[in-house]
Amino acid sequence: MTTHHHYHHEGHAIARVGWLRAAVLGANDGILSTASLIVGVASASNDTRQVLVAGAAGLVAGALSMAAGEYVSVSSQADLERADVDREKVELREDPDGELKELTHIYQRRGLAHDLAAEVAKQLTAHDALAAHARDELGLSKATRARPVQAAFASAASFASGAIVPVALTAFVPFHRISIVVMIGSVLLLGLLGALGARTGSAPIGRAVARVMLLGLAAMLLTIGLGRMLGTSL
Repeated sequence: MTTHHHYHHEGHAIARVGWLRAAVLGANDGILSTASLIVGVASASNDTRQVLVAGAAGLVAGALSMAAGEYVSVSSQADLERADVDREKVELREDPDGELKELTHIYQRRGLAHDLAAEVAKQLTAHDALAAHARDELGLSKATRARPVQAAFASAASFASGAIVPVALTAFVPFHRISIVVMIGSVLLLGLLGALGARTGSAPIGRAVARVMLLGLAAMLLTIGLGRMLGTSL
């Protein structure tokens, strides 16, 4: 007689919080920096083509910069993780009994009785000692493992997805309306992303939306002022 085991798989939002928050922040950065660049150049120029070139250059440069920065940062994290795991391998080889006691103490601190904690530690050690210590002592798992290439692509994509909005608006409106249309469109989208980010982090939505919209508007107004000053002096 064959026994079939059915496992209940659950999808939890917490597994998506990290990448979702990073995506929101990347898109937010792409919108704000590119929109500010566009309205600044538009204030100092009288040619739609120049503004479009500046916006496109800002999109590409920003996406590549985000990718490079994220790759370096996450690579450093990955190096630290590997160093910790390698150190754990040595400790398991040189002092297996001490590592077993350490794992037992970890489970005791989490609420298990000593005998049960010892039994759990023994069975997990027999199954995969390194995985048990990586997960329960170091806090490392497949879900949280540093992935530099994936992080770099995700960062570049999120920035570009935000930056493409002000660039597209610039391409489809008359020159004399570029600044106002880009500002309004960008501020509204910043508000939407602010709401999404606040909801992801269970923060007050109204406050987050107001903050990001006001700061975004202030940044664009400042670049407009700077663009007009430079345009007048050139």
